[in-house]
Amino acid sequence: MSMFKKILIANRGEIALRVIRTCKEMGIKTVAVYSTADKDSLPVRFADEAVCIGPAVSAESYLSIPNIIAAAEITNADAIHPGYGFLSENAKFSRVCEEHNIKFIGATPEQIDGMGDKANAKATMIAANVPCIPGSKGLLKDLADAKKTAKVVKYPVILKATAGGGGKGMRIVWKEEDMEAAWDGTRAESAAAFGNDGIYMEKFIEDPRHIEIQIAGDQYGNACHLSERDCSIQRRHQKLVEETPSPFMTDELRKKMGEAAIKATKAVNYEGVGTVEFLVDKHRDFYFMEMNTRIQVEHTITEEVINYDLIKEQIKLAAGDKMSGENYFPKLHAIQCRINAEDPKANFRPSPGKITSYHSPGGHGIRIDTHVYAGYTISPNYDSMISKLIVVAQTREEAIKKMKRALGEYIIEGIQTTIPFHQKLMEDPKFIEGDFTTAFMDTFEF
Repeated sequence: MSMFKKILIANRGEIALRVIRTCKEMGIKTVAVYSTADKDSLPVRFADEAVCIGPAVSAESYLSIPNIIAAAEITNADAIHPGYGFLSENAKFSRVCEEHNIKFIGATPEQIDGMGDKANAKATMIAANVPCIPGSKGLLKDLADAKKTAKVVKYPVILKATAGGGGKGMRIVWKEEDMEAAWDGTRAESAAAFGNDGIYMEKFIEDPRHIEIQIAGDQYGNACHLSERDCSIQRRHQKLVEETPSPFMTDELRKKMGEAAIKATKAVNYEGVGTVEFLVDKHRDFYFMEMNTRIQVEHTITEEVINYDLIKEQIKLAAGDKMSGENYFPKLHAIQCRINAEDPKANFRPSPGKITSYHSPGGHGIRIDTHVYAGYTISPNYDSMISKLIVVAQTREEAIKKMKRALGEYIIEGIQTTIPFHQKLMEDPKFIEGDFTTAFMDTFEF
């Protein structure tokens, strides 16, 4: 397969701009699609062509498969990059692209179906000998089945929507008396959010680390991993800070988790870049959680420690390039802070509005991925993340110091942002020591 001539980016914001930049460097023409709310955005300005695909509401624009395919056809795009979120893990979209002879720069419909359904993904991983959390064998039939399974798995357990994501469709159950309410609540939330009320159960791992392995696979069965990212600092299952390498990792654990991630990748003949996510308990036993069949928000820190463009790799793999299959073990340290339009002093309440003043930090080892500028209006219609601040240094200690300096230089006025939260986090003794789990934010006081 020859390299693409024109790529349509089926996304918005910083990731759309990120893909456009790489395409330009590769000599590939770009098409931005946008909603009416994003007509003044930087992706629209910097793409070679731009097509309005609908109103501000996502369902009628960024989630509208017919509108996006029509934009690709009228601009003669031969590939579509979905970014993350929106349609990036939508098997139907991948299939429709295939039917229209447009290359979907991501996983195949079969791979998305296989990994998107959590119960099916777990069965695949067990067959591939990848460590999995004890739990139900497939979906639970009813409440009686849930109670029976919980007695075998042992409390606490967690009920999960098979089609879940983004922290939705999950309930922790500490004892049998609470099962009925949790069962009803999880099914109702899952049906409303995903149109699917299928539920499965897992043993609830208390105070784990959330550690993911970046993987890549080509169309010829080769696969490699690019080491780990620690995403344990999160709130309501939404990541706030990511770093690589993990301060919790040992050489032995990295080797074992890397091998498990490769097994997972090969089990589904994965094509493209993706992530295998694990929960790691205090004994450093790890368990498969899910596989993300797309580029991650936090791909940036991996890029910084390996000095390579993962979007470029994604495009090359989609075009049929072959990989060497060489694994990577980091020698530098990178941290990413997600800067959101939220007020951390008001329980992280969204803070849309116009940015009146904007100044980004600079200097050695500093990277900003953003689509905002002075005068830009943050819309209430989309995700609240407005930028990603990434630092890279020789050691974790140096990276934390660099991040503190960069956050001090970062000025965004007119709206509330999470910059003050990150500044406090970088001063926190437990964070500095690397002593944290996914429960860290439960006791962090701001």
